[in-house]
Amino acid sequence: MLQIAATELEKEEGRREAEKQNYLAEHCPPLHIPGSMSEVQELCKQLHAKIDAAEEEKYDMEVRVQKSSKELEDMNQKLFDLRGKFKRPPLRRVRMSADAMLKALLGSKHKVCMDLRANLKQVKKEDTEKERDLRDVGDWRKNIEEKSGMEGRKKMFESES
Repeated sequence: MLQIAATELEKEEGRREAEKQNYLAEHCPPLHIPGSMSEVQELCKQLHAKIDAAEEEKYDMEVRVQKSSKELEDMNQKLFDLRGKFKRPPLRRVRMSADAMLKALLGSKHKVCMDLRANLKQVKKEDTEKERDLRDVGDWRKNIEEKSGMEGRKKMFESES
């Protein structure tokens, strides 16, 4: 099996080489360099003329390709307009931190840190007298229940006197 495949590959390579030689012989005749200066100049002029013709043909082909690709784009746009449906690409949810996103956008040379709490000063909270009083009072519901009704009023008057 491997021997058959190897012989087929060799045959194909020989066929390709023969095609290449035939194409070169057909399109590229052998170059005869003349001896005199005027003949060399004439040969250069002929070669330049062939180069110019090939460049013109190449330019024409490029223009045709651009024109046909533009027509294809226009036709595709008209097709989408006629259908009334616009193809939306599927979007994926990306979970990325702000630092990683900025690093991806700005590149690795910019070091950006979005940790906003890192630069804040620590402030120690001082207890004020009002806060102490509020803590000492306790639950406000108890005070309301105690002062509601006649018992509460009685206690208020007793505590005042």
